[in-house]
Amino acid sequence: MRQNPGDSSCKGCHFAAYVFSLARKLYQTTEALPKPGWRKFLAHVGPGFLVSLAYLDPGNLETDLQAGANHRYELLWVILIGLVFALIIQSLSANLGVTTGKHLSELCKAEYPPFVKYCLWLLAEVAVIAADIPEVIGTAFALNLLFNIPVWTGVLLTGFSTLLLLGLQRYGVRKLEILIAVLVFVMAACFFGEMSYVKPPASSVLQGMFIPKLSGQRATGDAIALLGALVMPHNLFLHSALVLSRKIPKSVRGINDACRYFLIESGFALFVAFLINVAIISVSGTVCHQNDLSDTEDKTCSDLTLNSASFLLQNVLGRSSKIFYAIALLASGQSSTITGTYAGQFVMQGFLDIKMNKWARNLLTRCIAITPSLIVSIIGGSSGAGRLIIIASMILSFELPFALIPLLKFSSSATKMGPHKNSIYIIVISWILGMGIIGINIYYLSTGFVGWIIHSSLPKVATVFIGILVFPLMAIYILAVVYLTLRKDTVVTFIEPTNNDPAAQNQMESGLLNSSDLPVPFRQDLAGTPLPQ
Repeated sequence: MRQNPGDSSCKGCHFAAYVFSLARKLYQTTEALPKPGWRKFLAHVGPGFLVSLAYLDPGNLETDLQAGANHRYELLWVILIGLVFALIIQSLSANLGVTTGKHLSELCKAEYPPFVKYCLWLLAEVAVIAADIPEVIGTAFALNLLFNIPVWTGVLLTGFSTLLLLGLQRYGVRKLEILIAVLVFVMAACFFGEMSYVKPPASSVLQGMFIPKLSGQRATGDAIALLGALVMPHNLFLHSALVLSRKIPKSVRGINDACRYFLIESGFALFVAFLINVAIISVSGTVCHQNDLSDTEDKTCSDLTLNSASFLLQNVLGRSSKIFYAIALLASGQSSTITGTYAGQFVMQGFLDIKMNKWARNLLTRCIAITPSLIVSIIGGSSGAGRLIIIASMILSFELPFALIPLLKFSSSATKMGPHKNSIYIIVISWILGMGIIGINIYYLSTGFVGWIIHSSLPKVATVFIGILVFPLMAIYILAVVYLTLRKDTVVTFIEPTNNDPAAQNQMESGLLNSSDLPVPFRQDLAGTPLPQ
């Protein structure tokens, strides 16, 4: 029987079609396989590192330098406890945003009555402004070191510098943020290099890190300032909002994976911040307690400020220490401005549902922060501006309960988190640490004010008048903390993770379906946040 000449070509077509179909199925199967862990992790990187910049701002540098100069290594334990506690509450903040799809200020608006809501909003705005004061003064000090501009003039120029920074974001946000991060870590390298030169005794550093001690007249105040500079209330609002810029599958697996990746990222970023803070305190504590200090250096160490700390790096950088230190200080202040701007924006949007342009929001906050900074820098000069940074850090510490308590309650509540609420161990640890810090704040506030009243040189009439004014405010502060702690949550905001297609849901839970194939709740209002998507 004779074969048709066209049969071989048809068989070839069928074979090619079969091979193509097989390749397509293989490609689809490969696409459906779960992504490697490192790729999933990199997709979540960003929020924790941006938040960690706030732990390296000029306020931290100022308190670290003074803690080392005044108490050597004795307050390193405050840094350790503060950053461990910061890791816990930052992870709780991220978990809250991931699970609920709302950030902390939005949940406060939904939960509390109008009067309480507006009070919390005002306190959050005060915290943002208090966090901006060290950035204003730090930038002014950097301009003074670089160009010999008077501090009060530098304070005025900070309003233009931050607007310039926000304007440059239009030409490449990621490049700008990487440049700032590099400059900040240049300062870290400087202090690590100096630390390797002066060689602080390892036993004393470890002893200060793990043995709590408060010796000396100013130890308690410096410890409170350190905590205030480390654990900042506006960071809690910020972190819970930044995680919403990620596309996270609304499933049990998707939420758990996101929470784990954000915890790893925050832990790494805060560990780097911890090492840098330890290096700064160790260098300050070692150099300022050397026996061969000159009279000028000894006088500088007795009242160490950001403006006078460049001499600490002379052993490594020599005459260039002033320039390198000033550039790093400028980068520190400007990078922290980004976190403060977004925190203020999220606070206003969450509590009041009001949205402002970034430049308008930043200009509003910066103008308010410039006012006290300008007055103090004109009257008290560099030393007065340095003390204002300490006062701003203490204000942040006293403000902390009004962001921390709602976070601890919401993250431990089934009405907000459902099955993703905190475990009993996290609840106990976080509340013990939180109440410990709040108790220290209240104790220091009350004893410090009573001591000032007793030893005040003011006329008795003025002393009595101040007491009549301040004691009720202290009582209101304590009652507000008690109210937030004991009030029961009533508003249910948790939404059970579901999907209309049970088969797709099962595939996603087992990791066999790409999350981009499913409808994901995504916050379009946060899409403009300058983080890698």
